[in-house]
Amino acid sequence: MKRSKRMLILLGVLAVACAATFGVLHLEKRQEQIKTSGETILEIPTEDVDALAWTYEGQTLSFHPDSSWVYDDDAAFPVDTEAVESLLAQFQPLQAAFVIEGAEDLGQYGLDDPICTISVNTADTAYEILLGDFSAMDSQRYVSIGDGNVYLVTEDPMNAFDAQLSDMILNDAPLPESQVTELRFSGEDSYTIRHEEDNALTYSEDDVYFTQQGGNTLALDTSKVRDYLSALCTVDLTDYVTYNATEEAIASYGLDDPELTVSVDYTAEGEDGESYSDTYVLAISRDPAELAAQDASADDSEDEEETITAYARVGDSPIIYRLTQEDYEDLAAASRDDLRHSQVFWGDTAQLTQLDITLDGTDYVLPAQSTDDGLTFTYGDETVDGSDLESALLALSADSFTDETPDQQQEIAMTLHLDNENVSQVEIVLYRYDGAHCLAVVDGTPVSLVSRSGAADLTEAVYAIVLN
Repeated sequence: MKRSKRMLILLGVLAVACAATFGVLHLEKRQEQIKTSGETILEIPTEDVDALAWTYEGQTLSFHPDSSWVYDDDAAFPVDTEAVESLLAQFQPLQAAFVIEGAEDLGQYGLDDPICTISVNTADTAYEILLGDFSAMDSQRYVSIGDGNVYLVTEDPMNAFDAQLSDMILNDAPLPESQVTELRFSGEDSYTIRHEEDNALTYSEDDVYFTQQGGNTLALDTSKVRDYLSALCTVDLTDYVTYNATEEAIASYGLDDPELTVSVDYTAEGEDGESYSDTYVLAISRDPAELAAQDASADDSEDEEETITAYARVGDSPIIYRLTQEDYEDLAAASRDDLRHSQVFWGDTAQLTQLDITLDGTDYVLPAQSTDDGLTFTYGDETVDGSDLESALLALSADSFTDETPDQQQEIAMTLHLDNENVSQVEIVLYRYDGAHCLAVVDGTPVSLVSRSGAADLTEAVYAIVLN
């Protein structure tokens, strides 16, 4: 009896040991199914693809090639070929870091409800790629390609396939970096700017942009014009409001009669290294409804910060973009006064050879000389430092521009004699205007209102020399 009982106990222990051994062996077998890989699991040449679609966050986007790529839901949508090719590049090739063979529970990898499902069709094969969870431990994405395995991939396709429709549009390009020969503005202030490296009508070698005003040639501030061109080159043309604008839509955005149209003739270098010439046209307008509402409440909102909604269109493009307020303000600042020199005199004072000054009815002649230590003036037998007078002259700057004729007393008149082959002298006369400003007249033409404090600094600098 005791012997039989002992045998039963031994048999039970043996059964438990066998079960444990089987479990260990089975676990080892399951563990062996997770392998390092490095293999290419997909390689789909772009030229072989005849359909691409993906579903992400409840939205499905699909495209097919037809001479160029076409959006299946609307053939009028301008598709960016490079954007499509960037998506397909994820599979040229797609490589795995790890493979889990014969995965049974796809849910533990997020593949029973994938974050993104991608379909790529060629003439011979339809591929379905499921993107699952992101493995925080390995910093890699779980992927299924329908072969019964689960892969951790070295490059996450989700980095590309989180794209929305707006990411797939072929936006119009801003003005390219180029050599601009002419700008034409059409709007409240319609005029033309021409680029000329050699011009005999200015005393500053930095002046290369000119326009006509009142029958005279006006030199514009080169840095301001270049800043404006930079704004054209960097304007954000990505926030489209429609990609297939009808005449009605164009009018609703105020672009049937634009507030401002800028046309730029330029020469640039193409991808082949050859230069080419073209014209870039950009139209901008405020939102008509917003502008009308603002005009209606102008008296009640003088102290409120203005919020601007504005739109832009490149040439005859069917795409209309919403501009940022900053871009709109930069581009709308396009009048002559926005782009002209603010300084009354902007030349090189090293070219100054003499100042003829009339102040309080007395005439003074101050020969000038530029030295390594700066500008000096001679008065009588004295040679004096001219830095204060030089600074006061260059600081004379427009608070606003005007063509008003002076009708009050002259404050100070100066004739600047220059060692300049184009312009040998410049006459500047300041007249009283009001308690805050003087009226500056340059070579007989009213130019700007300058601060009375600036005029006073100039007067004091003269007196400091002649009364020394």
